[in-house]
Amino acid sequence: MALTACKKEKEDEVNSVDKTGSIETVLSVEHLDTADILITRHKIWKDKKLFKEIIKKDTIPGLGDTLVAGEDGDGNDHIAKTKKDYEFFITVQ
Repeated sequence: MALTACKKEKEDEVNSVDKTGSIETVLSVEHLDTADILITRHKIWKDKKLFKEIIKKDTIPGLGDTLVAGEDGDGNDHIAKTKKDYEFFITVQ
């Protein structure tokens, strides 16, 4: 509950999509053992109806592992190994 109260809404975050004529895009990365999968999903909206959905998956190299400090269920500090995440930089024209 404390985490929810501390969540700050981003100034440019979109809470809903104008479905009269827009393209909604979701980018995500799924981690595998030695590689990652880049998943790109586009929803094309026209006249408040989903006109088309395009999903593309590409294999990309994994960035390896990183160590992250955390806390277990009992409140004890520990260090865990996790996959490194890619950063996304998007240009819209």
